[in-house]
This record gives sequence, structure tokens and C-alpha cells, in this order.
Amino acid sequence: MGRRSLTTKQLAFLEFLRQYVKEHHIWPTYREIVAEFGYRSPNSVTQNLQALRKKNYLRYDADGYHLKVKAPRSRGIPIRGVIAAGQLQEAVEANLGSITLEMLFPNLHRIFALRVAGQSMRGADIKDGDYVLLIDDDIPNGGIGAVLYDGETSLKRIFMDQNGLRLEPANPEYEDIHIEPDVFEEVRVLGRYVGHVNRTGLHKARPRPPQRRLGRPLTSYYNSAPPIQAN
Repeated sequence: MGRRSLTTKQLAFLEFLRQYVKEHHIWPTYREIVAEFGYRSPNSVTQNLQALRKKNYLRYDADGYHLKVKAPRSRGIPIRGVIAAGQLQEAVEANLGSITLEMLFPNLHRIFALRVAGQSMRGADIKDGDYVLLIDDDIPNGGIGAVLYDGETSLKRIFMDQNGLRLEPANPEYEDIHIEPDVFEEVRVLGRYVGHVNRTGLHKARPRPPQRRLGRPLTSYYNSAPPIQAN
């Protein structure tokens, strides 16, 4: 049975029980609970205890009420067996471990997150309030990355050629940002985009196929300039 949400008063009641047990290592008496919350009758204590038990926050046995210990958070997605992707086969159930963040992102130790503010990358499905995942790595021409320039940060699709650096948004309501070659040393690469997280889950970056912009193929950008180096 799963846990159900608590009212504000029930939450305060539960937190008092947790704190009391933590400090005194025993269960509070009805009189102590009544004094804490100013109840007019011990019946209010019983009603709250029964409500917390019903919502699966307390258990009851011959010794009385007890706090339920929270189950530890999973550190991965459990792998529960094997399923055929060809002909029908007998189901095979087994404990095969878990899929961890390290498996999803092999270079996890180099990845960090930033919260997105703004809608300039909406066309890349990166929206205001999302958490963008960046890796401390070089950014190829046309790749999405975060840069710091003149004290300001920006998440954009980045191009570099003989005319300088161009930060391209993924929203037609925003304009490109152009940085002249002679100030490249003032640009700091914060990280290359590898995915983002929002309420719908985890979205990993996908390779972008060559496209045309202003009549010039992206492949020429890749061939004309090296990756933008991370500082």
C-alpha cells in the first residue's frame, strides 16, 4: 500500500512524533501530545494516529504505534529479467542489477547541471525551467553548448568560422549573437550540451543531421574550423 498525502496538521503531527522519538528514543504520551498541540481531548490524538496509520506512515501492533521507516531511495532502475525481441520465448525473470546514471552517462564525473532561464532554445525542446546537462568538453561547430562572455552566460547552438563566433538560438523570436575573432580570448566555454531534465523525464542529446542555413551547408562549418576549445 502506497503512502497518501498528508494535511498540514497531520504533517506537523508526524514531524513532532519523529522528532520526539529521535530525541528521547521512546513514544510520547497522550498528555505530552495534547500539551504540544493544545487539543481539548485525547480523542484528537487517537484520530491523528489512526489517520497516519491509514495513510501508511505508522504501523500498529501489540506494543502500540510505531513510525514506519522510509524505504531507501533506489540508486538505479531495477533490471527484472530478459525479454525476447525476436520470436516469442519463455519469460525469464531474474535480478540483473540496475541501470545507473553512470550507465546512462559514462562520463558522469564530468557532467553538471544548470537551470535554464528563457525560451531561446525552445526549438531544441529546451524550455524555461528545464535543467540542462553539460559536460566539461569541447563543442563542435553547430553543437549546443554554454558559454560565458562579457560576464554573461548563454546556451546556444555555436558556430565558428573566419568571421568569428556565432551563437544561434533555436527560436525565431531571438537573434543571433555575433562575437568578433579578436575577442575570442574573452569567451569561456562552460560545457557541451548532453541532455536536459524536466517534469517529463530525461532527454539525451541527439546527433543533429546536416542542414542548410542562409544557403550554406553545415558541413562547410565543420570543415572550416576546429571544435571550440573548453577553457
